[in-house]
Amino acid sequence: MKNLLKLRNVRRVAQVFFFSLFLFFVFVTDLRYLKGYPVSLFLELDPLVAFATAITTHTVYMGLMWSVLLILPTLLFGRIFCNWICPYGILHHVTGWLLGKRRAEERERIEANRYKNLYSLKYVILIAMIAAAIGLSLHGGTLQIGWLDPICLFHRSMSTVVMPALNLLLPGSVYVRQYFHVGAWIIGFMLLFLVGMNVIIPRFFCRVLCPLGAFLGTLSSVALWRIDRDPHKCVDCDLCLKSCEGASDPHTQLRKSECFVCFNCIEDCPEDALSFKFLPALKREVTAPMVPARRALLGSLVGLGFFAFGRTSGASDRNYDKKVIRPPGSVEEKDFLDRCIKCDQCIRTCPTNVLQPALMESGLEGIWTPILNMKIGFCEVNCTLCGQVCPTGAIQRVTIEEKTGTGPFVEEGPIKLGTAFYDYGRCLPWSMETPCVVCEEVCPVSPKAIYSREVTIIKRDGNPITLRRPYVDPALCIGCGICEHECPVTDEAAIRVSAVGETRSKDRRLLMDGGDVSSVRDLEKRQR
Repeated sequence: MKNLLKLRNVRRVAQVFFFSLFLFFVFVTDLRYLKGYPVSLFLELDPLVAFATAITTHTVYMGLMWSVLLILPTLLFGRIFCNWICPYGILHHVTGWLLGKRRAEERERIEANRYKNLYSLKYVILIAMIAAAIGLSLHGGTLQIGWLDPICLFHRSMSTVVMPALNLLLPGSVYVRQYFHVGAWIIGFMLLFLVGMNVIIPRFFCRVLCPLGAFLGTLSSVALWRIDRDPHKCVDCDLCLKSCEGASDPHTQLRKSECFVCFNCIEDCPEDALSFKFLPALKREVTAPMVPARRALLGSLVGLGFFAFGRTSGASDRNYDKKVIRPPGSVEEKDFLDRCIKCDQCIRTCPTNVLQPALMESGLEGIWTPILNMKIGFCEVNCTLCGQVCPTGAIQRVTIEEKTGTGPFVEEGPIKLGTAFYDYGRCLPWSMETPCVVCEEVCPVSPKAIYSREVTIIKRDGNPITLRRPYVDPALCIGCGICEHECPVTDEAAIRVSAVGETRSKDRRLLMDGGDVSSVRDLEKRQR
């Protein structure tokens, strides 16, 4: 018993350590503090991220090889990640302990921890996500594990909701200034709902919804060490269920795929009938997850249906919203959606708040993926932080020289996020006889992509006025968006950046012939 008490204390120390480490990585994912820390470590350890991205991309991104470190102990001991390491699982453990049935009658706690058929839902969700990743075509499926993968979900919640909320309550403690995120209320409501459900069902997310838990549960069905019950000592008191985290039925045939290896059942057993053994008798356990064939088929159909609906909702290289401007270093749109897990670490590290979680701008597939919103911020020319923290290669790591087209990358030129276009009906010098050169002044490239021509016009009152009317040189514009962000026409800027002309896509060139700049200038002359 003393050894078990020590082991429980070891688990608690591990929980505090890993949860604190996760929070530390979230905090330092910031321009001021990011100094080579492996902030993507938990995402790179996630075997579901590695498995799903391998399906959609047919490759395994180098950083995701760390997931082997989690697979091996799972094959040996079972789902130790869920209760010892997973920060989202630890959050639910603590909130369930604080808000749940901790003070309830003993019999009520036992009943709350019995296995229920509802707990097989997470396996159906996992099957649906894998089916969506496989898809129906040679072009691959759609990567949607980020919706419910606990590490992705927790990172997204911290980046877009929790950290901004902390800064709102404690100004200046988290950011240089307050950050805002489009649709953050949805993510925040989802976080509160999932945490609050622990009041009704202990460890609700972990037992019912978690696809990573289902994936690890499937792997743990072959675990070599597991909880074993000695039927000769057991008196059927069911006290082992009192604190069972996984609802794994240790009082009868242990459900290996549900056991969190918390060891609470061993400590609670008054007869010492439970122990942790190497290869106990198979007849005393339920090895495989209990997923009826019809539910598995339903999950597959749901996943394939999501793939079909998502793929026809407008997300493609040739046809997606002009507002879908991806971070610098992003791969082509199809490959981007095949890699992005919606963790939103790039959004957290962006120093200007320009990166925002998408809603429907890039279709159903692209919900919560990062896009640039130039009204909120702009892409800092000398910043490549988003690529440094991306765990899957959706945003490639690029150097400042590569981004700006300097040094050894002069011939390739800078990375273009898009091209700026004027709305002359809203531009002050063009439509309102008002002097303004803000966009030209703030343009960061050299030579400037925005230039102006001096014209003298007769105002309505009959007096002449000299104005400088701006133009965009598409050969120099990199689509950084600072012109749109600083435009004094505040409600809808007179100059707006579109994704057309972006470097990452050959199908979204400015002109059909590949972008003949001279013909663009001829077109401008004809329009004038």
